Amino acid sequence: MSNPGKQTANRTKNQNKQAWLGAVLKGLIVFFSWLPLRWNQALGTFIGTLLWWIPNSNKRVSQKNIAVAFPELTQQEQRRLVKRSLIHLGQVTTELGPAWCWPQSKLLPLIKEVEGQELLDQAREQHKGVLLLAPHIGAWEVNGMYTSTTQSSTFLYRPPNIPSVESFMVEARSRYGAKLAPTDMRGVRYLVKALKAQQLSAILPDQDPGKKGGVYAPFFGRPARTMTLVSKLIQKSDCAFLFVVMERLPKGQGYRLHVLPAEDEVASEDETLAAAALNRGVEACIRIAPEQYLWSYKRYRKPPAGVEDIYKS
Repeated sequence: MSNPGKQTANRTKNQNKQAWLGAVLKGLIVFFSWLPLRWNQALGTFIGTLLWWIPNSNKRVSQKNIAVAFPELTQQEQRRLVKRSLIHLGQVTTELGPAWCWPQSKLLPLIKEVEGQELLDQAREQHKGVLLLAPHIGAWEVNGMYTSTTQSSTFLYRPPNIPSVESFMVEARSRYGAKLAPTDMRGVRYLVKALKAQQLSAILPDQDPGKKGGVYAPFFGRPARTMTLVSKLIQKSDCAFLFVVMERLPKGQGYRLHVLPAEDEVASEDETLAAAALNRGVEACIRIAPEQYLWSYKRYRKPPAGVEDIYKS
């Protein structure tokens, strides 16, 4: 028989643990926001260097992914790229402080250049919504903050694993005027409505969509589960769509925003064709700054039958 008293105690204990973890995380992010960007990134470099020297899953996964994506590189070149990617992973962590806490007057001047501004202008001139495809490269959190100041914006967000930090995250990401909707069916419908109303939105197109939310498509020559949500959003809203990358400049100099065209096939009703075109666009973004991509993410998890799981080999 179940013990209601014990279940209540365990639930309370778990809630207390979640609240404590959330408080620590918020405290760290606020601390990161106190540092000038150059010091902030130096701290991120220190964290990334530790990840390089200490055995951990981020390093192991990065090594697997980079070996698959860049087989033409020598082992020494691959090792160098792994190390640099872990340093940028550390900087992604510490940059949550500026991205989530700094006022607009302090954060936006750090965007020194926009390459491809004419593509954004042309997309807006179509009097449609604009969907920005922003892979996990560089300072992707800064991406959303910048774009929300240029046009009425609505973004999807995935609730964090630590529920007690959700309200802090939503408030931080929406403080420049963006509206946020969770990644469920209701949120997707809200996003389609916003795009039809000629708003701007952004989505991370290189996340694993799970078993039911995608199809297999080549990603650097290897099949990876790829979301079909992007093509469906475009079809339902008739929006314009572009790729964007917020490249991190060295030594705390700031950022450079790249706007890239997307293939028409990204909007194809053929899900396999659309997913393959989407991945080709992500690859083009990665080649801008390969060391700034999130190689520690298991992009090739749950491969199709007959394909080796590189994370278990």
